[in-house]
Amino acid sequence: MARYELLFRKSVARDFRPIPKKDVAGILRRIEHLRDEPRPAGCEKLSGQERYRIRQGKYRILYEVLDTQLVVTVVKIGHRKDVYRR
Repeated sequence: MARYELLFRKSVARDFRPIPKKDVAGILRRIEHLRDEPRPAGCEKLSGQERYRIRQGKYRILYEVLDTQLVVTVVKIGHRKDVYRR
Protein backbone atom coordinates (compact mmCIF):
# COMPACT_ATOMS: atom_id res chain seq x y z
CA MET A 1 0.00 0.00 0.00
CA ALA A 2 1.26 3.46 -0.85
CA ARG A 3 2.28 5.90 1.87
CA TYR A 4 0.10 8.94 2.31
CA GLU A 5 1.48 12.46 2.55
CA LEU A 6 0.78 14.29 5.82
CA LEU A 7 -0.39 17.90 5.76
CA PHE A 8 -1.31 20.11 8.71
CA ARG A 9 -3.60 23.11 8.78
CA LYS A 10 -1.88 26.23 10.09
CA SER A 11 -4.19 26.26 13.11
CA VAL A 12 -2.84 22.91 14.32
CA ALA A 13 0.35 24.61 15.57
CA ARG A 14 -1.83 26.61 17.98
CA ASP A 15 -3.64 23.45 19.05
CA PHE A 16 -0.36 22.00 20.40
CA ARG A 17 0.41 24.95 22.72
CA PRO A 18 -1.71 23.98 25.75
CA ILE A 19 -0.85 20.25 25.48
CA PRO A 20 1.96 18.94 27.75
CA LYS A 21 5.13 17.91 25.89
CA LYS A 22 4.88 14.26 26.94
CA ASP A 23 1.42 14.06 25.35
CA VAL A 24 2.56 15.90 22.21
CA ALA A 25 5.13 13.16 21.53
CA GLY A 26 2.42 10.48 21.63
CA ILE A 27 0.12 12.53 19.42
CA LEU A 28 2.85 13.02 16.82
CA ARG A 29 3.63 9.28 16.81
CA ARG A 30 -0.05 8.52 16.29
CA ILE A 31 -0.24 11.02 13.41
CA GLU A 32 2.86 9.50 11.81
CA HIS A 33 1.13 6.09 11.70
CA LEU A 34 -1.60 7.66 9.53
CA ARG A 35 0.90 7.66 6.63
CA ASP A 36 0.63 3.89 6.33
CA GLU A 37 -2.95 3.37 7.53
CA PRO A 38 -5.21 6.43 7.23
CA ARG A 39 -8.18 4.55 8.71
CA PRO A 40 -6.70 2.47 11.54
CA ALA A 41 -8.69 0.31 13.90
CA GLY A 42 -10.52 2.56 16.33
CA CYS A 43 -10.93 5.51 13.99
CA GLU A 44 -14.43 6.86 13.55
CA LYS A 45 -15.98 8.83 10.73
CA LEU A 46 -17.61 12.00 12.05
CA SER A 47 -21.27 12.29 11.21
CA GLY A 48 -22.19 14.97 8.70
CA GLN A 49 -18.56 15.58 7.72
CA GLU A 50 -15.89 13.98 5.58
CA ARG A 51 -13.56 13.78 8.57
CA TYR A 52 -12.28 11.06 10.83
CA ARG A 53 -11.06 11.04 14.40
CA ILE A 54 -8.62 8.93 16.33
CA ARG A 55 -7.93 8.93 20.03
CA GLN A 56 -4.62 9.45 21.77
CA GLY A 57 -5.21 9.30 25.49
CA LYS A 58 -7.53 12.14 26.44
CA TYR A 59 -6.85 13.97 23.17
CA ARG A 60 -8.52 13.63 19.79
CA ILE A 61 -7.00 14.08 16.33
CA LEU A 62 -9.42 15.17 13.61
CA TYR A 63 -8.31 14.65 10.02
CA GLU A 64 -9.44 14.34 6.42
CA VAL A 65 -8.37 11.71 3.88
CA LEU A 66 -8.06 12.29 0.13
CA ASP A 67 -7.55 8.81 -1.31
CA THR A 68 -7.23 10.02 -4.90
CA GLN A 69 -4.22 12.19 -4.00
CA LEU A 70 -2.89 10.01 -1.13
CA VAL A 71 -3.08 12.91 1.34
CA VAL A 72 -4.03 12.99 5.03
CA THR A 73 -4.72 16.51 6.35
CA VAL A 74 -4.72 16.99 10.12
CA VAL A 75 -7.47 19.52 10.82
CA LYS A 76 -7.61 19.87 14.61
CA ILE A 77 -6.11 18.45 17.78
CA GLY A 78 -7.55 18.99 21.21
CA HIS A 79 -8.78 17.67 24.52
CA ARG A 80 -11.78 15.39 24.17
CA LYS A 81 -14.10 17.84 25.93
CA ASP A 82 -13.25 20.75 23.62
CA VAL A 83 -12.23 19.41 20.23
CA TYR A 84 -15.69 19.06 18.67
CA ARG A 85 -16.78 22.62 19.47
CA ARG A 86 -16.44 25.22 16.75
